[in-house]
Amino acid sequence: MLAPYACHPGSSRGRLHAERMSTFRSPFQRDRDRIIHSSAFRRLKHKTQVFVEHEGDYYRTRLTHTIEVAQVARTIAGVLNLNTDLAEAIALAHDLGHTPFGHTGEDAMEALMVPYGGFDHNAQAMRIVTRLERHYADFDGLNLTWESLEGIAKHNGPVAAPLPYALAEADAEWDLELDSYASAEAQVAAIADDVAYSHHDLHDGLRSGLFTEGDLMGLPVTGPAFAEVDRIYPGLDPMRRRHEALRRVFGRMVEDVIAVARNRLEAARPRSVDDIRGMGGTVIRFSKPLYQELKVIRSFLFTRMYRAPSVMKERARVAQVINDLFPLFLSRPALLPAEWQPDIARAADETALARIVADYVAGMTDRFALAEHQRLFG
Repeated sequence: MLAPYACHPGSSRGRLHAERMSTFRSPFQRDRDRIIHSSAFRRLKHKTQVFVEHEGDYYRTRLTHTIEVAQVARTIAGVLNLNTDLAEAIALAHDLGHTPFGHTGEDAMEALMVPYGGFDHNAQAMRIVTRLERHYADFDGLNLTWESLEGIAKHNGPVAAPLPYALAEADAEWDLELDSYASAEAQVAAIADDVAYSHHDLHDGLRSGLFTEGDLMGLPVTGPAFAEVDRIYPGLDPMRRRHEALRRVFGRMVEDVIAVARNRLEAARPRSVDDIRGMGGTVIRFSKPLYQELKVIRSFLFTRMYRAPSVMKERARVAQVINDLFPLFLSRPALLPAEWQPDIARAADETALARIVADYVAGMTDRFALAEHQRLFG
């Protein structure tokens, strides 16, 4: 039973290229399934968040992170009577445009692409689902519904001009109303991303030894969570203690989002998804007190994890991989695989060629980028 302000499959604005309806699946279920079966989704297995792949098997990759985001999105959407299939589809696609080596690779790519229109991982995800996935006979991309494309484009909020390259391309083909907020399902996918990485970065940071449980005892949210576990389970095994505390942090975030959403929806009484888009702000968000507490945790993670000396040393090394590969391929595009050569031949100028090279490098996994760098530079 979907709420009136949910995205109803029967009311979808459709696809850019008309297709017959599936016998067994709704349009949003088909979107989700196409994303799961895409090449870009499979490559997330070997793209990392903070740590580089070779540093350990226990740290999150883009794929495990994406699965966690999708799980949170389905949970929140289900409680709020939203379309769980659409929320999951957007969650599964939200990281498709990330480069190898996490934010380090993206920072390097952004700097390299400044003369050619810039680089943005969210816009790159749109480019992947509308152009770069080439498996279907009738169209490039995945031919997703308007609602899924809208969610991928603006799950983090309205997109202001000047538009990133890929969003401008998609918006020209089909007006995605980029100046408005997205559906509640897209907002759920965005907050699920925040919940997932806030939780798993704490877990990965502890496992890496960059900080300890004792450090977290002095922080909001995490401190009370550990204290509660110690009260209920005195003397608990350290690994179980860690898990019990962090699952409480996870639950606190999800419960807070649901409570805030229910209150805002009750106050606004939207009657359609367009009412959600026109509210002038997000309906799915953290409460102000929890948001401020999470800012303290993120500041701690920034200092102790994202900018830790060992992490910064590795960031510099892998950034050099991107900084070496991109200009080499730009100057010698014949080095790209054969399937990329038709695109290169059609490139009208250096900017178009740089975009193709960026597509290729951004699509690399950590291990492939390292192997190519070893092969080409020694």
